[in-house]
Amino acid sequence: MLVEVILFALGSFLVALSGALVPGPMLTVTISNSLEKGTIAGPLVVVGHVMTEIGLLLLLILGLGWVLESNTATILIGTIGGVVLIYMGYQISQSSPPHLQENKEAPHKYGSVFSGILSSVSNPYFFIWWATIGWAFLLKGMALAGVAGIIGFLVGHWAADLGIYSAVSVFTSKGSELITEKHYKILMYSCGAFMIILGIYFIYNSQIGFLIG
Repeated sequence: MLVEVILFALGSFLVALSGALVPGPMLTVTISNSLEKGTIAGPLVVVGHVMTEIGLLLLLILGLGWVLESNTATILIGTIGGVVLIYMGYQISQSSPPHLQENKEAPHKYGSVFSGILSSVSNPYFFIWWATIGWAFLLKGMALAGVAGIIGFLVGHWAADLGIYSAVSVFTSKGSELITEKHYKILMYSCGAFMIILGIYFIYNSQIGFLIG
């Protein structure tokens, strides 16, 4: 039983790893936050992401998964999420290099946690993944070993997120020490533009769904 749970957790880790490596809102805010706040940004973004996942899991357990799969919810999540991503993209693009923020109040650490929450709830595919693949994994874990199977799945899933985004944060933070102000602005503009384009894409997709529906 223990071996099966470990293998199941490993499978969960690999699935989450492949998802974490795909460019998206969470990866983008991790990079931008790491440039400003250092290596701690990655783990804090993951904390916000995990908090969001726990909340979503509670909804699924309470039997509200059908709400997330409804056409109306898809349209609302896509539209509101797109607007949030556009706003976040604009904010990121206006960020100044850390050495130019010396006279400003030091950034609150919970800012990265909040960024983790926002980048999760504003991504429609986050809800789709949990309402389908994630929920299927949970049921499989429960059938395999009950609570131990569920814990194995969550540990593997969250370990992948923490590992990837912590690594991204470390490399980004260390690299920022060698980045000039010009390169910093180019990078932040690029991250901001990506978020804005992603937001427009989500809004477009949700409106297409509305017209078809």
